[in-house]
Amino acid sequence: MPELPEVETVRRGLDKLTTKQPIEGGEVLLQRTLAYPLSSSQFLADLVGNSIISWSRRGKYLLARLSSGSFMGIHLRMTGQLLWVKRDTTLQKHTRIRLFFPDNQELRFVDTRTFGKFWLVPSDVVPETIITGLQKLALEPFDPEFTPDYLAQKINKRRRPIKTLLLEQNIVAGIGNIYADEVLFKSGIKPDVLGMDLRPTQIQHIHNAIVEVLQTAIDKGGTTFSDFLNLLGVNGNYGDAAWVYGRKGEPCKVCATPIEKIKLSGRSCHFCPVCQN
Repeated sequence: MPELPEVETVRRGLDKLTTKQPIEGGEVLLQRTLAYPLSSSQFLADLVGNSIISWSRRGKYLLARLSSGSFMGIHLRMTGQLLWVKRDTTLQKHTRIRLFFPDNQELRFVDTRTFGKFWLVPSDVVPETIITGLQKLALEPFDPEFTPDYLAQKINKRRRPIKTLLLEQNIVAGIGNIYADEVLFKSGIKPDVLGMDLRPTQIQHIHNAIVEVLQTAIDKGGTTFSDFLNLLGVNGNYGDAAWVYGRKGEPCKVCATPIEKIKLSGRSCHFCPVCQN
């Protein structure tokens, strides 16, 4: 699933390419991609004629503020891709929604697994009321209020592995499996250490690593291990720089010990048994 760096990469592309242009039309090719409204005719009728004023990101959600005062929300989920293409570009097999812009341009949503969702929130409704997942999100990693003390309050009484805790969006918004592994490597902490057993200095290291790893990944345009592409169809480059994720059996870049892989709470965990202890 795309995580914060991938979604932020897409947001920046959307902000650069799609804003200040009217939406001239569109097509809903898979009805269940719409979370709200459920009617594709209502979705398009309310959307067409609007211009996108700006794009923002909250956790892994994308939010477009429209000229009418309404909002369009998007969650890519596991395999969703937003592509900026010419309208006459050959239609990909798994295209779910098409939005038409001037100069024969199109914003195309392609989603193999069909878990991605679109919302259109009326201007008189708070987005969190309809996009209910927004209500559960904690602070963003780059929020000034996301401090080591804040993180400690969230995890230091929890009897769950730190890897599992980092994946909980009500602790910190936007981190998924890839970057949780990378953060814990940079912190020197094994993924199965319980939150309640972490020392203050370790929590400080985790906090610093969250900010550093996510910023590095954003700078590299995110990670592509399977489906992620940016708005122009280009892979992210962080995968080449990964310390542990996806590197089972390969030598650690610091100590040359083979990277190990285990499962915690049903999720894979990659770590160095020497550098993380």
